[in-house]
Amino acid sequence: MIKKQSAHKQPFLLRPLGKADVPEYSEMLYASFNAWYWRHGWGKDYFGCKPRETSIFYNIYNDLTPGRNVAAFDKVTGRLIGACFYHPREYHVSLGIMSVHTDYCGRGVGRALVDYILRFTLENNYKACRLVGSAMNMNSFSLYNRSGFVPRVTYHDMVINVSDHHLKTHVQGEDHVRDAAITDVAGMGDLEMEVSGIKREIDYRYAIVRPGESANERKYPRNVLHASVYENDQRGIDGFMISVRHPALNMLGPCVARSEETAIALIRKELERFKGTWVLLVAPMEKRIMVEQLYKWEAVNVETHLKQVWGEFQCFKGVNMPSFLPETG
Repeated sequence: MIKKQSAHKQPFLLRPLGKADVPEYSEMLYASFNAWYWRHGWGKDYFGCKPRETSIFYNIYNDLTPGRNVAAFDKVTGRLIGACFYHPREYHVSLGIMSVHTDYCGRGVGRALVDYILRFTLENNYKACRLVGSAMNMNSFSLYNRSGFVPRVTYHDMVINVSDHHLKTHVQGEDHVRDAAITDVAGMGDLEMEVSGIKREIDYRYAIVRPGESANERKYPRNVLHASVYENDQRGIDGFMISVRHPALNMLGPCVARSEETAIALIRKELERFKGTWVLLVAPMEKRIMVEQLYKWEAVNVETHLKQVWGEFQCFKGVNMPSFLPETG
């Protein structure tokens, strides 16, 4: 049920973030995530970067769908007290990263942000809103569950510290993996529709480097992203992988594949981007072939997440690995 509280009764103002808000947003995101994970036994900062470097989330999300976020501001002080991104795509809306200032938890800020996004979903005739949320955070789980989101898939959050040892170990199908090209976008969309019942062509296109394009020439921060595809013998696409390497987040995904073996080949090739550092990936728990291979690569469980859906959902007909940057449905 979506509650609509009149604006004059709310102790905060809702509006989109602007560029002038980015420094304050980055500080709030950095502080709120780190504080929560310290309180719940993480034992270290969630973001090990500088606070300002978390602005990469705003930069990429705003490049993809400008202005598609909602933020809460204290009506008296003007202080930013919460924000959430949302990502309308061809057939669904993805509810993205949410943060609430530690001084304002429990005051209805998160609920107001979720209600705003669900109203957008309904008013624009989308049949589903999706998110990937922590299974450890009972407050956020309850917020989404009370709003009508239903858990559909469970995921391991696993970290691999990538060394020469991992890169000397090869798997079947690696030779089918290549860098994605702009001409692959339609095929990537068709594959995701088949496997997951959604598509996000703007996300694939954004992650693909154009031929002859240098990092300094890129309009957007695509130099932190990379995309690869698994091409079968008939020149069709059986899988794709996007990854991000940035001080705020090293992560494999989104990945969509017809089979676990295809997903493993994509993971193995994309690990090469992260030699000498760590990388996070979110693997479906029921895909035991994948999970057992990840354990062989000395992957360590650090958290669990849930795919949660408001509205229609098609069970996955293959492998779907979500990511947090770019956000996925």
